[in-house]
Amino acid sequence: MTFECSVCNKKLKTGQGLRVHLQTHTGERPFECSVCNKKFVARNNLRLHFRTHTGENPFECSMCDKKFKTSSNLCKHFRMHTGERPFECSVCNKKFTQKSILQSHIKTHTEERPFKCSLCSKKFTISSNFRRHFRTHTGEKPFECSVCNRKFTTSDGVRSHLVTHTEERPFECSVCDKKFKTSAVLCGHVRTHAGERPFECPVCNKKCSDLQTHLRTHTGEKPFECSVCNRQFSSNSGLSSHLRTHTGEKPFKCSVCNKEFSQSVSLRTHFRIHTGENPFECSMCDKKFKTSSNLCKHFRMHTGEKLFECSVCNKKVTTNYGLRCHLRTHTGERPFECSVCNKKFRQKGALRGHLRLHTGERTFECPVCNKKFSQDPGLRSHLRTHTEEMPFECSVCNRKFASSSGLQCHVRTHTDERPYQCSVCSKRFMTAGGLRRHFIGMHTVASGSQGPD
Repeated sequence: MTFECSVCNKKLKTGQGLRVHLQTHTGERPFECSVCNKKFVARNNLRLHFRTHTGENPFECSMCDKKFKTSSNLCKHFRMHTGERPFECSVCNKKFTQKSILQSHIKTHTEERPFKCSLCSKKFTISSNFRRHFRTHTGEKPFECSVCNRKFTTSDGVRSHLVTHTEERPFECSVCDKKFKTSAVLCGHVRTHAGERPFECPVCNKKCSDLQTHLRTHTGEKPFECSVCNRQFSSNSGLSSHLRTHTGEKPFKCSVCNKEFSQSVSLRTHFRIHTGENPFECSMCDKKFKTSSNLCKHFRMHTGEKLFECSVCNKKVTTNYGLRCHLRTHTGERPFECSVCNKKFRQKGALRGHLRLHTGERTFECPVCNKKFSQDPGLRSHLRTHTEEMPFECSVCNRKFASSSGLQCHVRTHTDERPYQCSVCSKRFMTAGGLRRHFIGMHTVASGSQGPD
């Protein structure tokens, strides 16, 4: 015999179960906590809640000694160790660790959404999602951190937050042993090993391992805000990495040279300098790169694609970073200052190269003639004197050049563009070298002024 709810037609095994279920519709919560006055639908829920005050966790995992407030949570946790997924969808055969997750999943096939918001009419498949949503209207944050008193809209939120105080990372990747604070972050990380991208974006059809974060690239939503400078980020991991720019923390150390990094991805990229690994290969010229972003930038040399346009002069460049650097030619901003001579630069890379003039360091050595250079671009250009490679071709006269800077200077002979202007007499030049020679020959002798940088 089953008992059916007259509101949503849900079927329950007992009359008592039906009475408790009906309270989810009426809002009645007859059982009140004597400590914090929070109210509950069922007496058992109150008993479980009370353990958050007493700290009691009577159910212990035999494999990792982690403790839980309920036997059901212990069972769910234990399946993480065994990999057991006993609940199977009868439509698509997908398996789940919990019955409640299966029930929610089944509604994706039936499109059943029995829980409707009375304020905006949005519908939900499960009551817990509805309750979380309703708090976006009321602003209610009923879950409070016992350490710093920060409040959250969900119990999951406060549980995840509590780990930031303990630094506990209980979820470990079985492939690389990296540890994580939440199971959700671990699941996303595991997909980076498997190459799995199970979620398809409904806007651009791109497949992702983290659809929610990807969708923010379309909506522009940045829900994670820095408490120091108020800069906003689309992902929590982005915020965490940014915070280290304020704290100076560099928790990731290279095991070969002990260089420290603020991000694990920076360490992985750096480590390829020691291994010589270049896993990203261009399909057009077979050139290999240490990072996928460098491959993408290189590939645009073949396609001629320039996605980023300057809002001032409409010049197009191949990378977002290139656009930021170019904009500084209009604003005059030079945010990178030399600590030795106070000279300022538009790009961090230019400052690094300049600093080597002070230190005399030349870390980039030619494998053919052993000549050393202070910057990597200098070595790459030099290598072409041995190979006679000229990969940069003028689209007007087909003349070829060994470096992109050489091509850029040449193109100005066709366009008559003169981007370098003398600050004394306003005469313009095609190259920075031409401007420097003019300044030294015409103005320095007369006035003793310092030349342009």
